[in-house]
Amino acid sequence: MKLFIYDHCPFCVKARMIFGLKNIPVELQVLLNDDEATPVKLVGRKVVPVLMKQDGSCMPESMDIVHYVDKLDGNPLLTASTRPAIGDWLRQVNNYLNKLLLPRIAAAPFAEFATPQARRYFTDKKQASWGDFATLRQHSAGYIKNINDDLRKLDKLMVNASAVNGELSDDDIHLFPLLRALTLIAGIDYPSRIVDYRDNLAGQTRINLLSSIAS
Repeated sequence: MKLFIYDHCPFCVKARMIFGLKNIPVELQVLLNDDEATPVKLVGRKVVPVLMKQDGSCMPESMDIVHYVDKLDGNPLLTASTRPAIGDWLRQVNNYLNKLLLPRIAAAPFAEFATPQARRYFTDKKQASWGDFATLRQHSAGYIKNINDDLRKLDKLMVNASAVNGELSDDDIHLFPLLRALTLIAGIDYPSRIVDYRDNLAGQTRINLLSSIAS
């Protein structure tokens, strides 16, 4: 199977996670951010991730991919119930997180920005939706204070380092990509239990964190 992704994309991380958790091999294909033709050819629209199955058919939508791969062997891993408190926490953080992340993503050495045109494509589209990146960076301190406060709230919800609810569930598929994205941001204070959870999931899924390129 082949998975078409962007490295920075949390939705792509969701799809990548299930392959690592289940130790299923998959070929990763990073698309240039301005490559509209490939995903349109595969699934009719510009979207990632896209899974090309063994029969050559293609599937978009991260959670559809996760559930498809999880059930392939008839022994799914994501069997625990989700918790409303985790969903509420994710919605709260996602209200402002892009204002911190997008300026840093646009400047980072991701493979999807291997050409100046691809980087400009991303920057132009995101600034049109979220505002000037230089202006957003000027407000970083306030947003970092917000995320530090919210991480302390999340710490109280953690059950163990293997799974936020004690056993693997969709909540882990939604939570780890956000925590991985946060490692692109310098100056965040992480409670130790969140560090243990994040690093454990990174190891289980074999997905790199972004600390080495944080800004």
